Amino acid sequence: MSQLPVVSHWIDGAECPSTSGRTAPVYDPALGEITKEVALANQAEITAAIASAKAAFPAWRDASLAKRQQIIFKFRELLNERKGELAEIITSEHGKVLSDAMGEITRGQEVVEFACGLNQMLKGEYSENASTGVDVYSTRQPLGVVGVISPFNFPAMVPMWFFPVAIAAGNTVVLKPSEKDPSAALWIAQLLKEAGLPDGVFNVLNGDKEAVDGLLEHPDVQAISFVGSTPIAQYIYETAAKNGKRVQALGGAKNHMLVLPDADLDLVADSAINAGFGSAGERCMAISVVVAVEPVADPLIEKIVERMGKLTTGDGRRNCDMGPLVTQVHRDKVASYIDIAIADGATVVHDGRNDTFDGAENGFWLGPTLIDNVPTTSKVYTEEIFGPVLSIVRVKSYDEGVELINNGAFGNGTAIFTNDGGAARRFQNEIEVGMIGINVPIPVPVAYYSFGGWKNSLFGDTKAHGAEGVHFFTRGKAITSRWLDPSHGGINLGFPQN
Repeated sequence: MSQLPVVSHWIDGAECPSTSGRTAPVYDPALGEITKEVALANQAEITAAIASAKAAFPAWRDASLAKRQQIIFKFRELLNERKGELAEIITSEHGKVLSDAMGEITRGQEVVEFACGLNQMLKGEYSENASTGVDVYSTRQPLGVVGVISPFNFPAMVPMWFFPVAIAAGNTVVLKPSEKDPSAALWIAQLLKEAGLPDGVFNVLNGDKEAVDGLLEHPDVQAISFVGSTPIAQYIYETAAKNGKRVQALGGAKNHMLVLPDADLDLVADSAINAGFGSAGERCMAISVVVAVEPVADPLIEKIVERMGKLTTGDGRRNCDMGPLVTQVHRDKVASYIDIAIADGATVVHDGRNDTFDGAENGFWLGPTLIDNVPTTSKVYTEEIFGPVLSIVRVKSYDEGVELINNGAFGNGTAIFTNDGGAARRFQNEIEVGMIGINVPIPVPVAYYSFGGWKNSLFGDTKAHGAEGVHFFTRGKAITSRWLDPSHGGINLGFPQN
């Protein structure tokens, strides 16, 4: 019998040991070792988590906006004080370097801070005397129980894209984190309780497809938020919608960086390194294709290679630039694209399989890899690799580059690097992508704007956080009212409290 610790569920304000008898391994990717196991929920545990959230909803819905705001703000303060703890948890299970884990938490915290001021966005409108003696006004109200299904690559940030907005708007939440790195979710649940969140408002349900399907199919779950690969996003969207739920399902990506001849190539090279190899390329907003308008490619490759030679790949707890991939299976899949590139006639400028690594021998290592002259028919170009593999595609003109990007199946993020304001303005108008950077390689919008792509990068009409996130987690009411007699509430000279 295994003596490894087991990551359990969080239901009704407390850790809930699993009775399913099923677990999955959780690895330390830098060591290549199983360090713990995670419980995989059975139907009884799925039902219990949803029932807890449903039971907590009426009181949380009726809690004042001021009370909700105070708890979210307290959570923000606790998170800010102790985010180093969370970063260490993320690095131990995902593998990203500590500085990158801290950056993930900081970006998630931006949404928490946005949610602290959500009251402003929950205001309705009021029209006095729309008809004689008749007033018309609107309100926004929470949905009820909502499910959040998050991916392995951002175990803290992606949940924080959703649950602070959902909770501040008056909903209750069941979070299903990735089974690859589940501990961050339990840590967050404990911190929310410390901040004063009532039991049942936030629950964590660990599991696999059975848990996912349980959320998608249960009649008491009103909405689903998901981030992950495109095939799974499409499945989430179709299954949840078939069961009558609201869905925002953010899928995969193949993000391009268009480089014009007038661009600052030192800035481009730095940006390509940062956006291509940060978090070992395990980002849906990673730049995976540099589209070089000739004669840019050769001098740009020279600058990228020079910078790649200075990178250290190793244990994220050491002084390294890039960590391992999340599992051996994923590492091997990513590495297989290098062989595909060779077979398809591309030029492997630098093969990360041959690097040396500052970490344990059994870590899931793959160094930064650069491939030139990638055919647009190759799987290296058409598929989301989700690893530290950067492709160079050469084009003859701006128009050819834009056509290439627009013909892609994905439309998550893209960037243009140029010193020509007219070209940049034309690009932002013509490109068929949801998030655009101009001399910015990873154009993730700030929390008060909304995150999400186009085409096969988003299923459903609503993006994450910002105004669209608020509207997703609420629904509007319009009230038409006539009062024939005035009423008097009595005298009270004090300020109202909560």
